[in-house]
Amino acid sequence: LKKARWRVEKAIKEKKIFAVQGPYPVIRSLLRARGWVERKLPRNDRWMKQQLGGQKKERLDTEPSDDGDEQGQAVLNPHEEEEEEEEDKEEDSEDSDDIHDLMSHLVRDQVPNFLWTICLSTTDQELLQKIEVVNRYHWVHALSTKEGLCLSLQNLPWIEQADPNSFFPRCYRLGTVEEREAFVEDFCLTAARSLLKLALEKAGDKLVGTEQCPKSNKGPEGPGYPLSSPARLVEKALEVCEQHLGVLGHQDIDRKTPSPCRTCIDWDCFLQDYYRVAHEGAGLALSGAQREQCQHLLQRLAEQLPQFSIEGDLNVWILKPSAKSRGRGIVCTTRLEKVLQLARGCTTPSVRVCEWVVQKYVEQPLTIFDTKFDIRQWFLVTDGNPLTVWFYQDCYLRFCSQPFSLHHLDHSRHLCNVSIQKRYKTSSHRDPRVPHHRVWSSKQFQGYLAQLGRGDAWHQVMVPGMKAAILNSLRSAQDRMSFRKGSFELFGADFLIGKDCQPWLLEINSCPTMSPSSAVTRRLCANVQRDTLRLVLDRKDNPSCSTGAFELIYKEAAMPPRLTVGINLMVQGCSLKKP
Repeated sequence: LKKARWRVEKAIKEKKIFAVQGPYPVIRSLLRARGWVERKLPRNDRWMKQQLGGQKKERLDTEPSDDGDEQGQAVLNPHEEEEEEEEDKEEDSEDSDDIHDLMSHLVRDQVPNFLWTICLSTTDQELLQKIEVVNRYHWVHALSTKEGLCLSLQNLPWIEQADPNSFFPRCYRLGTVEEREAFVEDFCLTAARSLLKLALEKAGDKLVGTEQCPKSNKGPEGPGYPLSSPARLVEKALEVCEQHLGVLGHQDIDRKTPSPCRTCIDWDCFLQDYYRVAHEGAGLALSGAQREQCQHLLQRLAEQLPQFSIEGDLNVWILKPSAKSRGRGIVCTTRLEKVLQLARGCTTPSVRVCEWVVQKYVEQPLTIFDTKFDIRQWFLVTDGNPLTVWFYQDCYLRFCSQPFSLHHLDHSRHLCNVSIQKRYKTSSHRDPRVPHHRVWSSKQFQGYLAQLGRGDAWHQVMVPGMKAAILNSLRSAQDRMSFRKGSFELFGADFLIGKDCQPWLLEINSCPTMSPSSAVTRRLCANVQRDTLRLVLDRKDNPSCSTGAFELIYKEAAMPPRLTVGINLMVQGCSLKKP
């Protein structure tokens, strides 16, 4: 009791009282090692169950990993810790849970100086206002929801000289009429481009690398079933692409009629014929003149469209609920009517049409051993004014469990989320070189690139591209986010890499999971938490202290606070007197 009181008094004097809400054993361990004392806040078990949902077992269970440690808790890399911190850890490890429970009881009436929580809504709001440092900002939906990020990046050209189409696959909010119509037009135009690519491929010109459509024996519209007019179908696609080039060149700027791309052909008939060519194997024939025209138009379109390189010839799109995570509710499809039907069919209050976005699927991703992967990249925002952003130099790759194929749009081949892939057994057709736990570190990836002779791509193309995408996203969303002085937030950005090594931002997650699923994530998740504490705690007193793997990539000039000016309403007049 004497020892506990002494440590509590010291912690109160040094303002080292903390609270943790959620599955963060590493944060708790690190802070205790620094001499902090925990005040245990009441648990909201009902809310925790709702938040953790299907991930509860993944986050809280302990399963043996390939190196014998438990997955339920991240562990620090002992080779990267300073000697002083190691000594503190040894001292802390000798403490029993009893003394920590006792110290927590002694500080039960103290306001924590530091809070690390999975969600602000679980904390008493009156208490929250008194806590000095919190690991979450109040309002980040403009950055961390799919709908919010989509809207924010639409405004990017007004803020920065940057084109979101160069790093963010084009995305539409299905709840707004204008964007839904824009998506339908984009889908049709992409189908026209795809038809030209298919026509060249079927004519023997491999201008664009595509997969061969699997053979099918489904009725009269199977492979080889003749179209009513194959030559006319190609002519329609050529006409549409020519009109589109005119629009891209602003030749329609003075038109008062609808876009010519919407009215020049019967799109319903065209799409049905395109589906038969792309998905059912119907044949096409090209004349010599048409072949040259296809090549010329596609070359011109490639020069005008930043995302031409990620398109294939099957016109795949991905439909996502706006505010859900871990891959829940996501559907990949190649049919326009299916996208619109799925969106309209969501009539429950929790999933309204306005909460859905549809995004162009990257049909030409870089694969490793014929398997799709994405990258989870952390970054830390330590201030909103001036906006201060730190980029974590270690990240990890997440693999799918099945070989990549655009002709099979199941989740096991296309969604890299750990919570999705854990449902599937490893395919017998998967390359044995794909890691068993489906995770690589960025250093392993760099080694793989070096073997391919593309070792410079990581530092010269991928990392600069990821940094630029993160900064552009933050800058575009900044005015619609609420930053609390003294607080911070760690985000997890998900990227896909194209065949040309260009990174494409998929989404940004607030409160990214710190529950490890492999030896790689167990080490990296622990390290990023340790380095985050270094930045937000140590750097206040020692600006030259180590920041671990964090790199400062942006700090804007401080801006004067904006004054909220309301409308001055005034009533003037005089009282009425009886005559």
